[in-house]
Parts: sequence; structure tokens; C-alpha cells
Amino acid sequence: MGANLNGYEELPKDVKVHVPDFDYIIYDLSGFSDEEIKGKVQTRILLTLLRDIFTKDIDELIHSILKCIHYLLELEDKQTGIEFLETMIRYVFSAAKYLTKDDMNKIRREIETTFPEGSEVTMTLADILREEGMKKGWEEGLEKGIEKGIELGQAKALSKTALQLLTAKFGCLPEEMKEDIKKLDVITLELILSNIFNYNHLDDVKKIISY
Repeated sequence: MGANLNGYEELPKDVKVHVPDFDYIIYDLSGFSDEEIKGKVQTRILLTLLRDIFTKDIDELIHSILKCIHYLLELEDKQTGIEFLETMIRYVFSAAKYLTKDDMNKIRREIETTFPEGSEVTMTLADILREEGMKKGWEEGLEKGIEKGIELGQAKALSKTALQLLTAKFGCLPEEMKEDIKKLDVITLELILSNIFNYNHLDDVKKIISY
């Protein structure tokens, strides 16, 4: 990393030793097919949404969302499915700003039909949007005045997903790390999630958090 810092060579030796030196791999998920995305249900949902959330093809995005809802049926613990569904919906409605009310209703109907255990979540979607400062934005065409609220909602959903997946991979996380992850911005959280397969130890995650 030092080679990428201007003036690194001029730094005192005792300062250089504190410059982080690590590598990380960034995956471009856009080229992955559904068949190539493997793993646990939560992992497949996460990677599918990260791959398609910013697509300009609204039909393709809705297709991916509905596919993720079907993935939830594979979970034996329905309570886990309900909790992950809420996280998924928070993220989708925060990041996919161009979804219309008709699109939202289509997703709601699919949830009620395919995953009835999560129907209560669909009934509280308006509350979720209001809580994140987004309900007014949907009604007014997502005006610029709520962009900060949308970003906060997206970060909250991503941090919750990151905590769930890291806990599943490493077991109980240190409280300090949990709090640090909750404070991260969207870009850093997406970086953590996109590298979920590469971590061998929590120290790998800490390097990204402190970067």
C-alpha cells in the first residue's frame, strides 16, 4: 500500500512501519450467472441482489428479487427467513430508487403468495419506509431532499447483513467490531460483503474496517 501513497519514501522509518500493508480482492459480480452463485441461502440472496440492484432493466431486477424470495423457502427456520426478508426489503427499497408503487405492490403480492410467513413484513413496509425517512420520497418521486435518509437506510440494511454473515462464518463477534460495522458507510460495507468468501480470520475484516 505504501507504494500508492505520495511521499511515502520520505516518511521517517518509525512512521513507515505503521502504514497498513495488505491486499484485498474485489469481485465484479455482474458477470456471474444464477447458476454460478452458490452457497447458503443468505449468501445467494446477498450476491444476487448486489449483482442486480443497480441494473437499468427494472424487469430484470424484479425477477432477481422474486428469485431471492423463492430462495427463502429453503430455510428450515422460518423466523430466520422472516428476519432476512426484512433486511432484504430494506436494502432493495433503499437502493433501488426507481421502483414504482406498482413494482412494490408486485413484490408484496409475491411475498404473500410464495412466503406467507413474511406477509406481516409486507404489511409494515410503509412503516419501514417512514422510519428511514423515505415514505415522503416515494410519494414525491424520491426528491433529492431524502437522499441522505436513503443512504442511511441502505447502510443500516447492509450492516445488518454483514453482521449476520460474519457471525455465521466466525461465530460470535466482538462487541467493538459490531459497533464499528454499524458505523460504516455504504461503500465500505459493500466491500466487506463482496469479499465474504475471502476471509480466513476476523483480522481480514478489521483491515477493511480500519482502512
